[in-house]
Amino acid sequence: MKKDIITFKGVKEGIFIDVNSDDFSLVKEELDKKMKSAPNFFKGTKILGIKSKDLSPINIFELKCILKYKYDLIVLEEMPKDLLDFYDDILGKESNRKKEADESTEDIECGMTRFINGTLRSGQIVEYDGNLVIIGDVNPGALVKAKGNIIVLGSLRGVAHAGMEGNLKAVVASYNLQPTQLRIGDKIARPPDDDIETWKLPEVAKIRDGEVIIEPYLPNK
Repeated sequence: MKKDIITFKGVKEGIFIDVNSDDFSLVKEELDKKMKSAPNFFKGTKILGIKSKDLSPINIFELKCILKYKYDLIVLEEMPKDLLDFYDDILGKESNRKKEADESTEDIECGMTRFINGTLRSGQIVEYDGNLVIIGDVNPGALVKAKGNIIVLGSLRGVAHAGMEGNLKAVVASYNLQPTQLRIGDKIARPPDDDIETWKLPEVAKIRDGEVIIEPYLPNK
């Protein structure tokens, strides 16, 4: 008997989610179908955890973000600390987990943040006056523009322009940073011509000495 891609196990305290597929696109589609089929049932539900033998920690983190920000559910299971640090650091949020300030860390301008749930496909354009957080991928041919920072919780293969109107403190960050073109303020960077996917560490693009540089995000740096 074929297992369901996603199953919900309810207990008194909330719901556990079991994922039985390594096809992440299919998993997201199935989650969307199930959530839309019974919105009143899931409203206010507490998600106690997501279990999967096939998905990576990044995939599970993205599912939790979708449940929290798209469907307004309460996610109780602790998210990976390194991914939360990455998210908090790039948005410039003050984290309760960090008691000591690093004087060498540059302040990043932040402000209003818009969350986009889902992958942006070729021809799609998203523009915002604050920060943009894409919970999904940005495919080739898609364009994202923001006056603040751009964070992609997935692959960035399209065009990204952060720091519009001259904000050179803005950054672009992604778990898989391979943009067709990347721009911060009036500075343009083009990545090396290769198709190698490294997913070892998230990467951050920022302005340093008047040039756009791309470096791995090191939480203990």
